[in-house]
Amino acid sequence: MLKQQSLKPQDLLVVLKLAVNLHTRYTFADLAGSLRMSASEVHASVKRAEKSRLLTMDLIGTRPIKGALEEFVLHGVAYCFPAETGAVVRGMPTGASGPVLKTYFAAQPLAFVWPDALGTTRGIAIAPIYRSVPEAAATDAKLYNVLTIVDAIRMGGSRERELASIEFRRSLL
Repeated sequence: MLKQQSLKPQDLLVVLKLAVNLHTRYTFADLAGSLRMSASEVHASVKRAEKSRLLTMDLIGTRPIKGALEEFVLHGVAYCFPAETGAVVRGMPTGASGPVLKTYFAAQPLAFVWPDALGTTRGIAIAPIYRSVPEAAATDAKLYNVLTIVDAIRMGGSRERELASIEFRRSLL
């Protein structure tokens, strides 16, 4: 009997890492180290993303299929990976509170944050799409920016989603 395979949140993390670092060639071990995942997890993520037509492998290497990634993030990610909110904690700003979108909005009394003991901002906890997101984002500014944009799409109101969509398209250039 065939088993339906579906995307997991870490698959999106891997695809986004590759998308914002297009000119960098990664081994599975390199990706695993930078995303704080195991090499076998990264390999499985790449295979699922390839099967879902978010990635392609060719002579150049593993690359995102930009049109499919854009369509999935803008129209599907909020349904597949809805945002979960929690208590007020210390963490890294995300969503409309993140570095890319915060200039568009008036300062809020409480930011949205990924819980992180090393974070510098107190705010409402938002569960990241994968547990290693705060660590991976701390070492890759491009990845951090795109992940905060994705969170704005996952949890924002119509204005936040609209601006996040524009910024997401810009980040894929």
